[in-house]
Amino acid sequence: MEDELNTTYIMFDGYVELHKYRYVYFSVMFIVYILIICCNFTIVCLIWIHQNLHEPMYIFIAALLLNSVLFSTTIYPKLLNDFLSVKPMISYSTCLFQFFFFYTLASSDISLLAAMAYDRYVSICRPLQYTTIMTKTTMSVSLVLAWLLPATHIIVLVKLSADMTLCDFTIKGILCNNSLYKLGCGTSRVRTIFGIFVLINTGLLPMLFILFTYMKIFVISYRSSKEMRTKAAQTCFPHLLVLISFFCLCAYDVIIVRIKSDFPKTARMIMTLQIITYHSLFNPIIYGLKMKEIYKHLKRLFCSTALM
Repeated sequence: MEDELNTTYIMFDGYVELHKYRYVYFSVMFIVYILIICCNFTIVCLIWIHQNLHEPMYIFIAALLLNSVLFSTTIYPKLLNDFLSVKPMISYSTCLFQFFFFYTLASSDISLLAAMAYDRYVSICRPLQYTTIMTKTTMSVSLVLAWLLPATHIIVLVKLSADMTLCDFTIKGILCNNSLYKLGCGTSRVRTIFGIFVLINTGLLPMLFILFTYMKIFVISYRSSKEMRTKAAQTCFPHLLVLISFFCLCAYDVIIVRIKSDFPKTARMIMTLQIITYHSLFNPIIYGLKMKEIYKHLKRLFCSTALM
């Protein structure tokens, strides 16, 4: 009872006419969450089942899609509960927990995209050395680092935020993201500097690596045969679509904390919902339709299901 009285609660003030549209919000987002789980796990299971998809590129795709499901699971259950609540709120400790997984999994996405970019570079630009470079060990280390490195960075931010003195208890949003910092009584120099360090390490550097890698691929492909250019386009185009989508959503999340409080609530809510919906829902669609081998197995699966 004493612990309950000492718990600090944060209110969410980012919903638009929740009392009027709560069941509409709940129904739509529940359907979206089910679609995210089904679409992502369908591709993951196809990669798991079929032996010819047990290659680094497809393993990284499976990891990216699994990461999307984990990311959505961090957000959607709480979001669905808030839609049906009279006053959407969250304890400060749970808010920090959501903050940790939100940014850890988002940073893992870009790390996995960087690993995929390197895999495509070796496959297209150094094909004779591909099997010696992209070994199971290389792939396993890449996957572990993709999740471990972001977690070690974000956990420090969470610790710094846990010690923050709060002067406001209302987040002008619907989840615990960067807006959390606006609740503090003042700006912590240590937290700001370390936040920039984390942004550079987990966001900017992987993004520059990805851009440099794809530029190198396109330059080498352009100088090579038509067959290599076709291969580069077929395998890199889906990754670039996912990268562009992810970059736009990340840019919004970084910028939103700087926007003044008079920013329209409706626009803020729509853009936040885009962050938690587009990337997780469209990734399996992009890879399912644009990756030739996955599409073949997907088509076979749905054709055999239709005939039953």
